[in-house]
Amino acid sequence: MRKTLLPAYFGQFGGQYVPDELLPVLDQLEQAYVDAMNDPSFREELDDLYRNYLGRPTPITETKNITFPNARIFLKREDLVHGGAHKGNQVVAQALLAKRLGKTRLIAETGAGQHGTATAMVAALFGMDCTIYMGAKDVARQQPNVYRMELMGATVVPVEEGGNGLGNAIDVALQDWVDSYDTTHYLLGTAAGPHPFPTIVKEFQAVISRESKPQMIERTGGLPDVVVAAVGGGSNAIGAFADYLDDADVKLVGVEPAGEGLDTPRHGAPLCRGKVGVLHGSKSYVVLSGESHSISAGLDYPGVGPEHAHLLESGRAQYVGITDDEALAALRLLARKEGIIPALESSHALAYALKLAEDATEPTNILVNLSGRGDKDIEYIRGLGR
Repeated sequence: MRKTLLPAYFGQFGGQYVPDELLPVLDQLEQAYVDAMNDPSFREELDDLYRNYLGRPTPITETKNITFPNARIFLKREDLVHGGAHKGNQVVAQALLAKRLGKTRLIAETGAGQHGTATAMVAALFGMDCTIYMGAKDVARQQPNVYRMELMGATVVPVEEGGNGLGNAIDVALQDWVDSYDTTHYLLGTAAGPHPFPTIVKEFQAVISRESKPQMIERTGGLPDVVVAAVGGGSNAIGAFADYLDDADVKLVGVEPAGEGLDTPRHGAPLCRGKVGVLHGSKSYVVLSGESHSISAGLDYPGVGPEHAHLLESGRAQYVGITDDEALAALRLLARKEGIIPALESSHALAYALKLAEDATEPTNILVNLSGRGDKDIEYIRGLGR
């Protein structure tokens, strides 16, 4: 096993399954991350960007019109972060690391376009070149975000290979990085990929739970009983879970896309229905067919971050599936009852929280990570006619 500065595995999951020429680049990134975390000026600059660029901290909103006899639902409003989703939390941090490394170009993959938007946003802010790889089917269903990325100066490259989704976009982005790492930083968008990406992404998404913990104590007098978050690659969920991992009384639930049903081949739920394998440089759970399906472009990924695999095997977190139709129904309910339009990704978490709330037999406070806003999905949903 290679020696790294920080642990490269979560239990048996993780590692660095990449071409040999990328190992020194990963080592360089890990060293830059360790140095930055020990540099107060880095944290000061990041905190300033969080406050004055992204608009953190984000509030917690209790649903007022969606009510239940024994449960209260609270929404951590990551949809209010500049850019429209939680993605900006770690994008600004990785871009700062790229600057420290002297890189002049950022590349990224994107599914729903939220990570691509955040990357284009920070590339414009820092004066860096930017290329975004996006599955061709996602380009078609996420046109508002494609235009936003291009408006901010990014080049959006449709990926036609394979299932032309998020996983294929990562394949092409990794190849670009192999060819261009001297000048380029690959700003991986989720808590997957080779070490140190899962560790870096978790650290900078953990701001979600660092904020929500005292917020929930202030609002309810205690910690939430349940934290619910959608899981594709797993970045918003690991951020929502991070500060609660040592709080055994807080139940953690990750919600995977069940698509047309977990018992059909049309889903994206490796933790519910997959097997252990290697994908995009990391050992974790993968969908058996290697192809995934979800109405949500951001969850349409055949793998998952290694820490989620470890949390499943250790029993610390539970993972469930929500279908396309259930997610759509939750989106419409929140829009009509609360005046908040969630992203399709976040709607999966909301749908499961609604089930928990309906079934609660004793007082239960449920915290849902509302990871993004649904503006990007409106035209797509309207086109479905559902």
